[in-house]
Amino acid sequence: MAKRDYYQVLGVARNAQDAEIKKAYRRLAMKLHPDRNPGDADAEARFKEAKEAYEVLANAEKRAAYDEFGHQGVQFGAAGRGAAGADFGDIFGDFGDVFGDIFGGGRGRRRPQRGADMAFSLELDLEEAVHGVEKQIRVPATRECGECSGSGARRGTSRAACEACGGQGQVRMQQGFFSIHQTCPQCRGAGSVIRDPCPACRGRGRVNHTRTLSVRVPAGVDDGDRIRLSGEGEAGPRGASPGDLYVQVKIRPHEIFTREGDDLYCRMPLGFATAALGGEVQVPTLDGLAKLKIPAETQTDKVFRLREKGVRNVRTRRHGDLFCRLQVETPVNLGKKQKELLRELDQSLARGGNRHSPRLHSWMHKLKSFFDDLVT
Repeated sequence: MAKRDYYQVLGVARNAQDAEIKKAYRRLAMKLHPDRNPGDADAEARFKEAKEAYEVLANAEKRAAYDEFGHQGVQFGAAGRGAAGADFGDIFGDFGDVFGDIFGGGRGRRRPQRGADMAFSLELDLEEAVHGVEKQIRVPATRECGECSGSGARRGTSRAACEACGGQGQVRMQQGFFSIHQTCPQCRGAGSVIRDPCPACRGRGRVNHTRTLSVRVPAGVDDGDRIRLSGEGEAGPRGASPGDLYVQVKIRPHEIFTREGDDLYCRMPLGFATAALGGEVQVPTLDGLAKLKIPAETQTDKVFRLREKGVRNVRTRRHGDLFCRLQVETPVNLGKKQKELLRELDQSLARGGNRHSPRLHSWMHKLKSFFDDLVT
């Protein structure tokens, strides 16, 4: 099978500069490499064709022979640098980040990473969240091993350079003309290994323990808020800095109040007589009792707003409000005399027509209209 023109293979003009040829080949190599096209025989053949074309056109002497005599000029022409004359290390050295992402590259020893962050759930009463509190918590975590000072090696010894990677943390693998760098499987990128592990931590450099920490909860925190304790997370490997501890606030349900943002809500029962005649009642707040004037003829579900009796915002420092919904309570466990008095009251109210029960009268009127429509 006749070979295609090398310039056509790479898709460049015959007067293309070296940079254009390199760029064209780079694009084809990325697209056709066997690792990206497993089992695709056509892609593999085109990849080899592009490789052959680049080996010739990237070499000044071979390119000159090819331009003058074609493929035969390359085969029998003047001496060059051989079939592998192109400097492929230079080709891929300046875009190793691209091939590194595909084939696991990235050179140099991996730096020790900081310790992992931790999370802790802290339950609080509503009063504690509103007014602020200081809590002691016990947190299971890891800390630097005191026996080996975090090195993982037995006291008096030290880590040794990894023989597999020569202390670089990465190994070089050759795949055809590709030179691929991967994390060293023996030292896992550390560049060193432990010959004699510390007996206290078994070479980990960290030991498990439980710490008691003091957490200062600011006034006004809400359910789901997080408090960050810097450096109180997991210890870092090989002496690296520790992670952080995030304390997440969870507020227990309250018997009286519910909270929505900075506002508080409560339901309060109200006596029948007070609702009808009006009066003054005491409303609970998180700061004690507050007086509330009840106007006469107050109906059930009437909501009263007590300004700035809610929660002080942890950031803006502004107070929310307290919303009190009244529930008129029907008297129970009535004695004989009380029942008689209520009947007298009911009869007296009935003689007044709809003046005393406007809502009941309106509802009865709607009910009558509903049944009349059904009949017609």
